[in-house]
Amino acid sequence: MAHVIPDFYAVIPAGGIGSRLWPLSRADAPKFLHDLTGSGHSLLRDTWDRLEPLAGPDRIAVVTGRAHRAAVEGELPGIADANVFLESEPRESAAAIGLAAAILHRRDPEVIIGSFSADHVIRGTQVFEWAVQQAVQVARQGYIVTIGIPPTEPSVGFGYIKKADEIVVDGAPEAALVERFVEKPDLDTAKEYLADRSYLWNAGMFIAKASVLLEELAANEPELHAGLVELAAAWDDRDLRGPAVDRIWPRLKKIAIDYAVAEPAAERGRLAVIPGHFDWDDVGDFASLTKLITHGRKNDLAVLGPKARVLTDAASGILVSQTSRVISLVGVKDIVVVDTEDALLVTTVEHAQRVKGVVESLKVTGRGDVL
Repeated sequence: MAHVIPDFYAVIPAGGIGSRLWPLSRADAPKFLHDLTGSGHSLLRDTWDRLEPLAGPDRIAVVTGRAHRAAVEGELPGIADANVFLESEPRESAAAIGLAAAILHRRDPEVIIGSFSADHVIRGTQVFEWAVQQAVQVARQGYIVTIGIPPTEPSVGFGYIKKADEIVVDGAPEAALVERFVEKPDLDTAKEYLADRSYLWNAGMFIAKASVLLEELAANEPELHAGLVELAAAWDDRDLRGPAVDRIWPRLKKIAIDYAVAEPAAERGRLAVIPGHFDWDDVGDFASLTKLITHGRKNDLAVLGPKARVLTDAASGILVSQTSRVISLVGVKDIVVVDTEDALLVTTVEHAQRVKGVVESLKVTGRGDVL
């Protein structure tokens, strides 16, 4: 059973709409607010439940958009009001995580923070907890730490982390330095990474002293760092916070934390990795959602939706229904059908990544009413 880590604060960035899961995931109901696993809870709630044993309910913060505040607080009734950090508009992960780091560092200069996405699926709670505990031990030594997932297949949908030499830290027997980050590879390269065994999937989890993360941000993105520190100085004063956010947030640079912090830290020998031997999926598209729900059984049809009325014969893939329509699938393999009140998506598992292009087209044509 996990014990609360006294100097640890968990941060949950809850942003983005999950455009590859449109029309299930929308701007007003993004992926993290959906139950995609059949757990009975949203992905956000599952993330909270995973982190609470490690941080305690009073030391979990969520960074989310103003429009999602009510939904987030509804999903997380135990969250303290002071731990809901609201963005006026999306500015990418470096701004979101950096804001949390700057606020929490002002409250506690010695705090170690861990950032964990609101919309990932993790199975194997005890193994996850062990990985985080190791990461905190390494972070205490001044490293920025990520948790990488040993690949189970040659995936082209994830970025990769290449491990370097092991480092010796008490309480973290699997710790190693990171040599470099690698963008999503082609299939042949992914097969090489799988065989190499020194490559891990980049799961986007980062654990570090808030002070160390801010130091790296200051070195690599000084203007972004300065804006976040200015925001943090005003944050806990209600009269100052709103005007500061309106003035500063829109001009902050949009950049992912991988580019602003992690990759430069790796080049300086300041980034470490802990292998996470638990089942993990970022549920990035309907192909991964299909695999998740069917447990990889390719001849099965996954069905989501409490009102789904389905007739099937020799069909496989995934059907998501938010209506009461009867949907019949006959003799179709690897199909994706998402039926909502105002939009219908039909594609295949093979082309699931292309759904994002549909969303972009809808933006260009001004069809924001269905986004």
